[in-house]
Amino acid sequence: MDENLLRNTAQLGNDVTGWITNNQELIISYAVNLTAALLIILIGSMVIKFATNSLNRVLKKRKVDPTIANFVTSLIKYGLLAFVIIAALGRVGVQTASFVAIVGAAGLAVGLALQGSLSNFAAGVLLIGFRPFKAGDYIEAAGTGGTVESVQIFTTIMKTPDNRVIVVPNSNILSGNIVNYSQEPQRRIDLVIGISYTADLLKTKQVLQKIVDADERILKDPACNISVNELGASSVDLIVRPWVNSADYWAVRWDLLEKIKNELDNHGIGIPYPQMDIHLIREEKA
Repeated sequence: MDENLLRNTAQLGNDVTGWITNNQELIISYAVNLTAALLIILIGSMVIKFATNSLNRVLKKRKVDPTIANFVTSLIKYGLLAFVIIAALGRVGVQTASFVAIVGAAGLAVGLALQGSLSNFAAGVLLIGFRPFKAGDYIEAAGTGGTVESVQIFTTIMKTPDNRVIVVPNSNILSGNIVNYSQEPQRRIDLVIGISYTADLLKTKQVLQKIVDADERILKDPACNISVNELGASSVDLIVRPWVNSADYWAVRWDLLEKIKNELDNHGIGIPYPQMDIHLIREEKA
C-alpha cells in the first residue's frame, strides 16, 4: 500500500516537473503578464491619486467652489480607475473588447436594478450644474437642514448646528423644495410681539423702535417695520421686522427677544397670555 502511494507520488512529481519543463516559456509569459498587470494597477492607482489631488488643489487655488472641485475630481478618479483595470485585464490576455461588451451588458442589468443610485448620480450632476447651493451654505432640503459640506456622486453631506453629519441622497434633495438661507447677504427677522389691550400703543412702538435703533447690527436700509399686525383674542399683535446680515441673524433675533421683554417690563407694558372668562350661574331651588 505504501509502495503504491510512493510510486504514484513520484509519478505525479515527474509529470509536474515534465509539464513545467515543457511549458517554461508559457509560465514565464504568464508570470510576466501577471506581474505587469499588478504593476499597472499599483502604479495606476498611485498616479490617479496624485493627479486627482493635484487637480483638486489647482481648482481650489483658482477659487473654484469646493463642491464642484470635489465632484469633478471624483468623476475623473473613477473614470481613470476603470481605464486602469481594463488595461490590466488586457495585459493578462483578457479580450478587452469582449470584456467591455460584457461590462456593458452587465451595466445595463445593474442599472435596471440600481435605478435609485443612477437617479442619485443624475441628480448630483444637476445639482452641480444648476448650483442651487454651494459648500458652506445653510439649507433646508429633503426634510432636514444643515450646512453643506460637499456634494458627492450619489449623496450630499450636511452638518447640523449641533455637529451631526447627515448624508442625504441627491435625488431626495432635487425632488423637493430647497431653501437656501445663505445665498442672500441679508435676511429679515420676523417677530410678533403681543401687548395688552390696555397698553399705550404709541409708547410701545416708541420703545420697540428705540431697542432696534440701539443695536448696531440692525441695518438702517431697509428700515425696520414696526406695525400693528392683528387685534387678537387677548392681545394686540405688533410685528417687528428688522433687516440684518445673514451671519448675524440668530444672534440678533435672540438678543432682540430678551431686550424687548425686559424693556416692556420696565415700562409697565404687559405681555398678555390667553385667558378664559368663566361665568357662574346659580340656580335657585324650587
